[in-house]
Amino acid sequence: MSDLPDGSIKLMVTSPPYNVTKDYDENLTLKEYLNLLINVFSEVYRVLTDSGICAVNIANVGRKPYIPLDCYVIQILYNIGYSVHQEIIWNKAASAGSSCAWGSWKSASNPSLRDVHEYIIIASKSDEELEINEINDISLKVESKSIVISDNELCQNIWTFGAESARTVNHPAPFRVELPYRIIRLFTDIDDIVLDPFMGSGSTAIASLAAKRKYIGYEINIEYVELANRRINQYLHGKMKKKNENEKRKN
Repeated sequence: MSDLPDGSIKLMVTSPPYNVTKDYDENLTLKEYLNLLINVFSEVYRVLTDSGICAVNIANVGRKPYIPLDCYVIQILYNIGYSVHQEIIWNKAASAGSSCAWGSWKSASNPSLRDVHEYIIIASKSDEELEINEINDISLKVESKSIVISDNELCQNIWTFGAESARTVNHPAPFRVELPYRIIRLFTDIDDIVLDPFMGSGSTAIASLAAKRKYIGYEINIEYVELANRRINQYLHGKMKKKNENEKRKN
């Protein structure tokens, strides 16, 4: 991110690859993977404003052994110099299937409960209390997904909404647009710049546009760069089409 000046970004929100043999993963060792996150989040620390926010969506992975990635990420952020303020639990059970992950069906020999949640770690460069924006004028729908946000839920540390379909987006682990959209609305103002260092399929960019923010994203896989640009262009085309239709009705 050498092209970004120090202190230029208000919010970083991302969902890094989990290194669990998805198509986009590089099958790094745990040490190599954590070093990657150290390098990225150190650079994010440099480009954030003094009151800038770092929001990381992460899931714990593995069975044997179980790898608590949220614990590793929190320790990395502390070591860099961030203040960790909150850990939100994303309950994605609404989109989970009914299958069971027992291993040995109805047997105590190898029980393994199905994962239906992920974490969103909220940290900042400052240890001061976070300023949270009042949420109003919520987009009812972004792309084809409805967005329903209640004030009560936003004030709690458990958020419930479904995951994104990998088949629909054509990415092995797409980032649900509603997740960055909520964070962007909470911690930024109109025209603030939002950064995603693992842009993937472009969900953070679309969420930023829906919230009337600017975005910067990095992605090393050219296929996903092209996918993100297609999704962004489709979103902007849909907005323009809707605007023209509304103007025709007024006339």
